[in-house]
Amino acid sequence: MKTEKFNLWCIVELFGHCRIAGKCTEQNVAGVNMLRVDVPETKENKSFTRILSAGAIYAINPVEESIAKAVAETLNVAPITPWSLSDIAKKELLRLSQDDSITEVDFEDNENDSIF
Repeated sequence: MKTEKFNLWCIVELFGHCRIAGKCTEQNVAGVNMLRVDVPETKENKSFTRILSAGAIYAINPVEESIAKAVAETLNVAPITPWSLSDIAKKELLRLSQDDSITEVDFEDNENDSIF
């Protein structure tokens, strides 16, 4: 029996009354299958990826690509919420967000910048 890979444009409803929209695929992270949502670029944010555990998901609604992109535009989900970052990381994120040539943020582990 051949298993079809999950590769659909979707609107994903999360517990906590949040929604996210984008191209959804399954990705194994640390031995656990998770849902990868590649959120398209919007007027407010560059494209980004969010990886979700099954326990965080209330519903997955497959839709046409154009609908997922339109919903992503209205949801205006940010890649990283500034309140969850240390002051040093916030400054780095601000610097990177002003540089159009950078597409990914790579923070190095730093004991003094832990948010936990």
